[in-house]
Amino acid sequence: MSPPAPSEKHMDSTSLSTDMSDNEHGPPGQAEMQRQNTLARGRSNSALPPPPDGGAQAWLQVVAGWLVIFSTWGWLNSFGAFQSYYTTTILPDVSPSAISWIGSLQACLTTCIGAFTGRLLDAGHFRPTFAVGAAIQLTGLFAMSAAASPQYWHLMVTQGLLTGLGGGILFTPSIALVATWFSSRRGLAIGLVTTGNSAGGIVYPVIVRELIPRIGFQWTARVLGFVNLTCFAVAFALLRSRLPPRRSGPILELSAFKEGVYVTYVLALFLFTWANYYIFYYVSDDRPWTLFPFLADRVGPLNMITLSMICLAIVIACWSAVSSITGLFAFTAVLGVVSGAFQSLMPTTVASITKRLDTVGTRLGMAFSVASFASLTGPPIGGAIQATGGFTAAQIWAAISAVAAAALLVTSRWFRAGWAWRVAC
Repeated sequence: MSPPAPSEKHMDSTSLSTDMSDNEHGPPGQAEMQRQNTLARGRSNSALPPPPDGGAQAWLQVVAGWLVIFSTWGWLNSFGAFQSYYTTTILPDVSPSAISWIGSLQACLTTCIGAFTGRLLDAGHFRPTFAVGAAIQLTGLFAMSAAASPQYWHLMVTQGLLTGLGGGILFTPSIALVATWFSSRRGLAIGLVTTGNSAGGIVYPVIVRELIPRIGFQWTARVLGFVNLTCFAVAFALLRSRLPPRRSGPILELSAFKEGVYVTYVLALFLFTWANYYIFYYVSDDRPWTLFPFLADRVGPLNMITLSMICLAIVIACWSAVSSITGLFAFTAVLGVVSGAFQSLMPTTVASITKRLDTVGTRLGMAFSVASFASLTGPPIGGAIQATGGFTAAQIWAAISAVAAAALLVTSRWFRAGWAWRVAC
């Protein structure tokens, strides 16, 4: 199987990044057929209005997307503070491992249903989908506060199931919608949106730690509910679908898994999440810096995410060599930069390898759905390896996963543009 020649380019009117054929070459007799297919895709895309790539309305989508990420992933990141309170105060008889499943379920649901909610965006049902997701998440938050001393099952249903499900309904469509408003500035726009994760990861745990001792568990949950209600109300008022609805077509675009560039990218995302969610339990300093998405608009998001994954694999491979507090701080800082870079580039890269903007929601959702199983299984697998083989064995497992993810991204990039490394893709 040979990579596509770098000269095989076409531009569609959606101003997506330069699109190289993702399929392997067939015999010489198929060259004309491939050319006709390329032209047909271009004509199909010509029906879609080009992204404005700026302007007040487009940047308001970034603000609204930031609020959604802040109030979904920021809320999710507060679970560590809740877990400490549960373990020491209201659920002392429940093992920390069992309590952690509340957060694992919440994280898994936030990403795993993206394949279905992303398709609802493409079909033109964004606003009712958003309203349902916000209602479910807020119901879970306020239901948490119903009991002064909640039981384990109560927290599993309210915090784990309901807030995770509601966040999942909101997350993928919102970030995919922002992507449809930009072309050459898409990396910067999505990078700015993903900083909501980092900001929420700071604000929400502080609220939990500061308010529970002062006003108690019930009112702390209510305060968080009102914070999210405000964020959702503003986001709902600002977010606007731009593309005409694509009502026909399957719920899942399984044909995407026939494209080498997409399937290798999704597998790399799975392995990255596998390693990253295990490491997250020990050293967490993810910083979605906007520098990397800004550079991605110039050199190509697939190039940048491949480079960041190679750097991340090298950093994780060095984890077992850390033997001092100073070394741990240095490792955490570097890990936060490269891991945050990867996470801020994930949505942009999916958009860049998607030929039609009106399928971005579906394809992004499918990628996140696959990765969600890694977020659910990564920590237990790493913990089991650590229990049987020691901490070093678990570190080696994380490093192998990261190296494999880097190799898959190199392969994905090869499917996109071959070995022509100066090609932006």
